[in-house]
Amino acid sequence: MKKYRGFTLIEILIAITIVSLLIAIAVPSYTDYVNRARRSDALALLLQVMQQQERYFTEQLEYTTDLSLLGYTVDSSGNIASENSHYLLSAGNCAGMTTVATCVNLTATPQGIQATTSNITLDSRGNRTPAGYWQ
Repeated sequence: MKKYRGFTLIEILIAITIVSLLIAIAVPSYTDYVNRARRSDALALLLQVMQQQERYFTEQLEYTTDLSLLGYTVDSSGNIASENSHYLLSAGNCAGMTTVATCVNLTATPQGIQATTSNITLDSRGNRTPAGYWQ
């Protein structure tokens, strides 16, 4: 009688099931990690631009929505792209304010694959949203 060597169909199916379970666990964790890493790019840009806004305020006694006055290259909409272009940063009025003279609100809007996350904001009064992103 001849003895066959190799794997049975059941053994192959069990191996495929195990690999599928490992992938199902690893991919969402990796995606979350990548989103957090890209988000740190936006947080750094928000803090850097706010620092420039404060410097501008000490010289002009008001904030500005024109980010080119702070020395940044802006696109046609007046926005600044983050280092890897996963976020666009814009400046606007704080909630309840009609001008940016005494308060400015910076908003980082996610772009491309990062668009599944929410906007990140920082205002000159120190309000940061969403709070979970700033920890």
